[in-house]
Amino acid sequence: MSTRSDEAALAAIGAAAKELRLPTLRAEVARVAEIVTHERQSYLVFLSELLAAEVDDRAERRRARRIADAKFPRLKRLSEFNVDAVKTIQAAQLATLAHGHYLSAGEPVVLLGDSGTGKTHLLIGLGLAACEQGRRVRYTTCAQLVNELVEAADERVLSRVVARYGRLDLLLLDEVGYVQIDHRGAELLFQIITEREERASIALASNLPFSEWGAVFPDPRLVAAIVDRITFNAHILETGTESYRLRTSKSVARRSKAG
Repeated sequence: MSTRSDEAALAAIGAAAKELRLPTLRAEVARVAEIVTHERQSYLVFLSELLAAEVDDRAERRRARRIADAKFPRLKRLSEFNVDAVKTIQAAQLATLAHGHYLSAGEPVVLLGDSGTGKTHLLIGLGLAACEQGRRVRYTTCAQLVNELVEAADERVLSRVVARYGRLDLLLLDEVGYVQIDHRGAELLFQIITEREERASIALASNLPFSEWGAVFPDPRLVAAIVDRITFNAHILETGTESYRLRTSKSVARRSKAG
């Protein structure tokens, strides 16, 4: 790669790659050329290696963009969830959900359990697995979503916001039950749920059993309608009542004292 003709060729390839928006090809051409020349590979191998690098880099950038767009509060994987600490959750259940068949079927996932039992971890893990499969995902809390919908309704752009949420492959709705929702907010949330019913998945986490959702949503008929929609063909996982975080903290404290 030392002759003027090679330098001119690299310059021409760089200019063409810039015009065609192939940044990885542009960055890798000289390095790959050195390798295939040293190994006496064919021009076809040279081209295939460059195109493979471009494809891989684009896939990685799309994956990173999907994860960023999902707005996870932090990154947690299903594989990192300690199933030994939560006896009500089976590794096989998580493996099945990780494959994402429920997404293709538009089936809901419901996580029920007390605070600190791993619901948010599982919710984020489901979302991250979906992102890595090329799905469009968004994480939000129930209160955040309701506030966004109320603001959209006040600004007369509600249909646009509902449609945006309707295009997601997976909506992650956390902290259902932590904040009481007024009648208007509950009706707006119901619009989102209805928009996605049997077509696109919702995964939600709540610290309350369904029997206590009346304390969150003021209209009993609306509560019944919401529960009916999110439990139809749903995967319901119960994380229990014993806080994993509290148990871990106590275990660390005991080890510190013993040391």
